[in-house]
Amino acid sequence: MISPLTPLEFLARSASVYADRTAVVDGQRRFTYAEFSARIDRLAAALQRLGIAPGDRVAVLAYNGVMPLEAHFGPMLIGAVLVMLNFRLAAPELAWILKHCGAKLLLVDPDLRNLAPDDPNLLVIDDYEALLASAQGPAVPVEVADENSLICINYTSGTTGFPKGVMFSHRGAWVNAIGELTEHGLDARSVYLWTLPLFHCNGWCFPWAVTAAGGRNICLAKPNAAEAVALIEAEGVTHLCGAPVVVASIAQYCAERHIRFSRPLRIVTAGAPPTPAVIRDAEETGAEISHAYGLTETYGPHTVCVAKPEWTAMSLADRALAKARQGVAYMVAGTALRVVDGNMQDVPKDGESMGEVLMRGNNVMIGYYNNPEATAEAFEGGWFHSGDLAVVHPDGYIEVRDRKKDIVISGGENISSIEVEKVLADHPAVAEVAIVAEPDLKWGEVPKAYVGLKSGAVASADELIEWCRARMSHFKCPRHIEFGLLPRTATGKIRKNELRARVRASQAGQ
Repeated sequence: MISPLTPLEFLARSASVYADRTAVVDGQRRFTYAEFSARIDRLAAALQRLGIAPGDRVAVLAYNGVMPLEAHFGPMLIGAVLVMLNFRLAAPELAWILKHCGAKLLLVDPDLRNLAPDDPNLLVIDDYEALLASAQGPAVPVEVADENSLICINYTSGTTGFPKGVMFSHRGAWVNAIGELTEHGLDARSVYLWTLPLFHCNGWCFPWAVTAAGGRNICLAKPNAAEAVALIEAEGVTHLCGAPVVVASIAQYCAERHIRFSRPLRIVTAGAPPTPAVIRDAEETGAEISHAYGLTETYGPHTVCVAKPEWTAMSLADRALAKARQGVAYMVAGTALRVVDGNMQDVPKDGESMGEVLMRGNNVMIGYYNNPEATAEAFEGGWFHSGDLAVVHPDGYIEVRDRKKDIVISGGENISSIEVEKVLADHPAVAEVAIVAEPDLKWGEVPKAYVGLKSGAVASADELIEWCRARMSHFKCPRHIEFGLLPRTATGKIRKNELRARVRASQAGQ
């Protein structure tokens, strides 16, 4: 009586229960769940006609739209493995990933065709509707015999060295999708706006979660605050996800135009620790912010900062501080979460003692594809090592304070770069900020700030340094500040490795 867990169950159920309800809105095109399911079947049949067999890799290079949504079901229907590609990567990086995973077929948006490699072993398809039309009869489904078998491979950002291929299973995808549905309140009335790129951890498993709920997908090709706000109002959007930089851009767009959403909207933010200022500004729009935390290796979110009823009595500023914590493990994922010292002992729940965040459970990756050394290192001691440093508060909620490599050690004191960033981000002129270590003859290292100002805002380095000195211990305050746009990874995270390189180059030139 036990059947393997697989996201394919979600599609089959919603195609039956919600056949006439709208599943996808992509520009002027709208598809019901019955049509969505039929198109997925044609995709699977067309792939089979082209010789795609169980275990073969089907890669997708596309902006958000109906094609990548359908690709989250079509390949797995015939036992193939999905590889979502980041369209912000350069052509050589994409070629490396395609070769590493052994992709046999690439589905690509016509506008991105120039990024596809010239590889005789790779079949490139840039006319998706023609591919669907080529299907001859229904697909021959391949039964999921093992729920722990490979469903997709996601490649990490690769800020240092080559990216690693993170392997997901049917079971992990099913469990994490149910976690998203449960924690963030998705149901058949939900209208989900795709501000999050579908290549980012398979859209944090929301393609499967929204389908499980029978909700409506609203496609937005690329993050754009003006287009997002217009769609929120026009389509009655109830949910969206995004990195803090995306959430901040929507909040700033609304603030400049005095827009407050007329209907309930839940925004899930993750990908980088959001500052309390970002959460506060977003909630000024009338939206409710849910803060999640995880990595590609944990199918996206692994923890959520569960809002407690008593928080509603807090001021907006205090509530934003509480919501900026990373929180507790997802309820339904069977996840385990620890913060440990160098001896793998749990740190005290004092909100001060830092340790590394470890994870274990159903939504932790199978391992890194074709990289046993990195897999063994990541799972040392039987737990996945995140590389993030956090504290545990008395209520059991964790708060990430830094990456191991980002901590600033000044005069023997550990300085959390995130702590300093939060203070600077609270300045009314600051749009984005990053803290890195700068060598210092006396102290060894001191914090250096890279700051991007809001449009039309003005602030000097001295003003921002004094702002910090009035709000935190002086040894934690940045000694130097540089202004300008901050470099970001293809998933929106600030490239601190580039900023550290700038510091080294500046020191070398002195």
